[in-house]
Amino acid sequence: MLEKMVQWPWLQQAQQALEAHPGAYSVVVLALLLLAAWLANYVTRRILLRGLKRMLRMLPAEQGGGRRDLKVIPRLANVVPAVVIAAGIVLVPGLPPGLVHFIAGACQAWVVLTVALAASHALDLFNAIYERRPDARDKPIKGYLQVVKIVVFVLAGLSIVATLAGVKLLHLLTGLGAATAVLMLIFQDTILSLVASVQISGDGRVRIGDWIEMPSQNADGDVIDIALHTITVQNWDKTITTFPTRKLVTESFKNWRGMQESGGRRIKRPLLLDQHSVGFLDDAALARLERFGLLDDYLAGKREELAQWNAQVAQAHPEEVNARRMTNLGTFRAYVERYLRSHPGINQGMTLMVRQLAPTSQGLPLELYCFTASVAWVQYEAVQADVFDHLLAILPEFGLRVFQQSSDAMLMALRERAAALESAA
Repeated sequence: MLEKMVQWPWLQQAQQALEAHPGAYSVVVLALLLLAAWLANYVTRRILLRGLKRMLRMLPAEQGGGRRDLKVIPRLANVVPAVVIAAGIVLVPGLPPGLVHFIAGACQAWVVLTVALAASHALDLFNAIYERRPDARDKPIKGYLQVVKIVVFVLAGLSIVATLAGVKLLHLLTGLGAATAVLMLIFQDTILSLVASVQISGDGRVRIGDWIEMPSQNADGDVIDIALHTITVQNWDKTITTFPTRKLVTESFKNWRGMQESGGRRIKRPLLLDQHSVGFLDDAALARLERFGLLDDYLAGKREELAQWNAQVAQAHPEEVNARRMTNLGTFRAYVERYLRSHPGINQGMTLMVRQLAPTSQGLPLELYCFTASVAWVQYEAVQADVFDHLLAILPEFGLRVFQQSSDAMLMALRERAAALESAA
């Protein structure tokens, strides 16, 4: 097109008229070249891009929702004027060959850079579309796309250097082969992060939205981003922690996803009881405990079991010390288990038990081991508090006391024992 423009009759007449002014004709041709580049850019942006935007507006929202982020085509539109200048600069008379070669090379370098940037935006758009898939959280591809970006920009940089230096790209790549060891050292973190990303994506050990706990990196919260080099975690105090991706492969961490997917969150907490308050139940205590509806089956079954046992033992040893009797601790343990099985906030399909642990200097631990029906933090804490509120308040009904170091439980026990001895005397 530019060659035909130079051969236009009016342009040849202008060349003849400007023979007396050396350089004026070159300025005219250069101005025409710039005008042609501007017109090409104008046509591309104002006509082609507007037509494309109108087509995108006609698409449904779920298909054209990403059109605001579509920066690929505007980037590629910048290629058009550069191509026009690179093709037409050789037609401008009077320019030094070195300057012509430099401008043509600069235009080619600009085209390569523009294509690389457009490819980067295309990869971002592809990632945004992929993240709309339901399984995108399980298989993130952001790290892989970042590797592709690095390769694209490295090749673009080498191509630009080769173009400006006037050498072939293949020769430049051959020369860089000797510097492979240096490149491996430079991109060591990238290579390690790529391997870690492949492992993480392959086995699904971490996904976006997972709650992970990694004390070595001060991370305790939800994963909000998985990139090539870094993992971003929003902690529960709303701070942001970022650490290298490879840390998830080389160091240990806890992923709470299994708890969230199971439908139950564990309660594992003991009640510390004062051992001095443990004792046998007499008839008055048993009569008082019969008011608890949760203990009906337990008391009835226990009475029958003990009656049969004691009847057999009494034939040889009629003394009361040889008989089995119910204790307030055992009855309370049965009550706690039945209370948990009737609580609407406890998951009845998972492990549920009430057990005694080894006594310590802080008292006798009676541990509750069960799971809540909700894994949400607020509901979990509410159910746990409701259970222990009730148990702490109901303890005196069984003649039991909780133990705490600042209490006067020991003194009260001694007073009760002295009072019992006095009444017996």
